Amino acid sequence: MDRWFLLIATVLAAVGGANGMWTVHRGVRSPWTVLWMIGAFAAQIGFLYVRGQERGACPLNGAGEILSFLAWSLTLFYLAVGPAYRVSLLGVFTAPVVVALQVVALFPGLLDPAPARATAVNPWGETHAAMSVLSYGALALAAVAGVMFLVLDRQLKDHHLQSGLFRNLPPVRELLSSTVRLLWIGLILLTVGIFAGFMMNHSGSLAHLIAAVVVWLCYAGLLALRQTRGLTGRRTAVSAVALFVVSLSVFALI
Repeated sequence: MDRWFLLIATVLAAVGGANGMWTVHRGVRSPWTVLWMIGAFAAQIGFLYVRGQERGACPLNGAGEILSFLAWSLTLFYLAVGPAYRVSLLGVFTAPVVVALQVVALFPGLLDPAPARATAVNPWGETHAAMSVLSYGALALAAVAGVMFLVLDRQLKDHHLQSGLFRNLPPVRELLSSTVRLLWIGLILLTVGIFAGFMMNHSGSLAHLIAAVVVWLCYAGLLALRQTRGLTGRRTAVSAVALFVVSLSVFALI
């Protein structure tokens, strides 16, 4: 049952992304992309609810559940900030990432067909896992906004000012401001997750917590550098994308 919810969410996100590409190609804006993504979000909630009921805890055990939760988090932040990005266009950049995460989650062996039910729930552990992965949704969308900035920057340099993509992209300043705002949101959520992680009872490896702290230091360093010494928009966008890609290695340690 839970896999069907995830499959439906993947199809809806794919349709939403395709609709966004089609409208951008025509040089128009359409509300349909966000409506498809709302449907995908509802299906993601269905998956997480059923999986959570089966586990009796937050469904963040194993790569498949983590990727699914990350896709939900990314969709959540997309729906929260979508209007500021002209929703059909943000869907063009966000939907493929959501689809890719969920397709990988559906690979055989990544989702336990009979998840073990939790015998004891540690509130600090639940908070640590949920807030850490939720933070990655904000950081992922910051990376998506960074890619949008780089695309717009390239189009400006190449003087492709009449393309449908250029006409639908938000102003450069707005994209950069939103990228930085999402980086701050992600850093705050990750801070809460790390604090909860230190409050847990540690009986096993601390590798994942150490890796999370390293990721926090990298993002905090980026934002501190931008606040104190200044960074160009291009360097900020490139850093947001590069840090997110590198930080995904944290999941290999969970």
